[in-house]
Amino acid sequence: MADDMGLSDISPYGGEIHTPNLQRLADEGLRFTQFYNNAKCTTTRASLLSGMYPRNSGSSIPRDIPTIAETMRGAGYQTGMSGKWHLGSKSPQRPFDRGFDEYYGLMDGCVNYFNPAQPDPPFKGSVVRVFGHNDKLIHEFPKDFYTTDYFAQHTIETMRRFSKTGKPFFIHLAFTAPHYPLQAWPEDIAKYRGRYKMGWEELRKQRHARQLELGLLDPKWKLSPTDSKSYEWSGANQDWEDLRMATYAAMVDRMDQNIGKVLAALKELGIEDNTAVMFLSDNGGCTEEPGGRDDTQKPGTVGTYTAVGPAWGWAQNTPFRRYKSWVNEGGISTPFIVRWPGHIKPNTKTGQISHIIDVLPTCLELADGKPLAKFNGEKTKPLEGRSLMPIFRGEVRTSPEELCWEWGGNGAIRRGKWKLVWDKAAPVSNWELYDMESDRTELHNLAAQRPELVAQLKTAFESWATETGRDLPNPAKKSKHSKDE
Repeated sequence: MADDMGLSDISPYGGEIHTPNLQRLADEGLRFTQFYNNAKCTTTRASLLSGMYPRNSGSSIPRDIPTIAETMRGAGYQTGMSGKWHLGSKSPQRPFDRGFDEYYGLMDGCVNYFNPAQPDPPFKGSVVRVFGHNDKLIHEFPKDFYTTDYFAQHTIETMRRFSKTGKPFFIHLAFTAPHYPLQAWPEDIAKYRGRYKMGWEELRKQRHARQLELGLLDPKWKLSPTDSKSYEWSGANQDWEDLRMATYAAMVDRMDQNIGKVLAALKELGIEDNTAVMFLSDNGGCTEEPGGRDDTQKPGTVGTYTAVGPAWGWAQNTPFRRYKSWVNEGGISTPFIVRWPGHIKPNTKTGQISHIIDVLPTCLELADGKPLAKFNGEKTKPLEGRSLMPIFRGEVRTSPEELCWEWGGNGAIRRGKWKLVWDKAAPVSNWELYDMESDRTELHNLAAQRPELVAQLKTAFESWATETGRDLPNPAKKSKHSKDE
């Protein structure tokens, strides 16, 4: 899983960033074009790793809900994780406590890529992020350290150890790339320097054209207009903006390089044809700028803390509106690629609606396992996700009756072709209604024409929010769940 990577960044989804290994996965597997996450790091991880909607703040998985590791362990699998957890850094909510036999990585939200022991800058609280191996904290890192490289290296080491036992295994590799701070190896940045001097508006046009050519979008869905957070390219420091995006691209490129190493290790171990590989991102591209927009800070190095900002962060989600933390399509749409040799037809696409809560039940069916009937002495709740295996087999799966989202005062519910959205950045916040079949870029608000449908969907959303402990949209109230990383 990538972190804060937009839908259109990688080549299988219309991006210009060099991602040959993800392209290979797509060429040898299945691409989903309507796959949803939860718009935010914590809530996505809570759902991905539980098969359930996030409860309350979504910053952890409640102890009465088993994780995917605890469930797969019950199915006879060895379980490993490398990378970003972000669902608790103290017992009993660490990965090692929640079913992972082997864990190495960041238990926090973001970190210095070259030296995780380096404190955040003052504008991020000067905190040292929590990094560990199983139940031990790590405070020192080697000179050649870079999170993306070491997370993949640990995954490969774990695969090699697990494969010697003869038992099947499940591994979750959660990169921090390309989440801020923008930090990358100089040789990777150099590949992209100067390639983004066309600006974000032209970048979106080029990506949109490729998406149409690839058959990823319905031509009826027009490219969304300039976002309210964006600014004019002509008045920007264009060299610095190019460097920001080049560094971001380098981080995605490096992630792809390491995915290639993991795929090579599967082949070397002789288990490539018996392994299902899935790839996705936790939310849309990010528009946050911790510390403000300071073009005296050079992106890329261990000593600076920069981000891509609102214009690039919005463009990364071409062709959709909004970005991370918003539940318009730009915030919740993710690439989802699955390769399973001999089971999934190569180079195929599906527009069937799916969600991250579907991943755990899919893995269980793949493993011939069953949900845990009891956990910590209590009867478990039914999984809210449903297996994707029918789609893998080329069949038509019954669409979810409803899907719901909430983060930071933004809310949405999708039922069939209809989507009701509350966008707190709108000039006047109110419920907006869109027909996803004809207008997935959310340009034509039909709320005034369909007030009864709006009322029905609003009531359904409120029922879901009450049941899960999520916020109800309120323009006069700051969400209790909204916080920085």
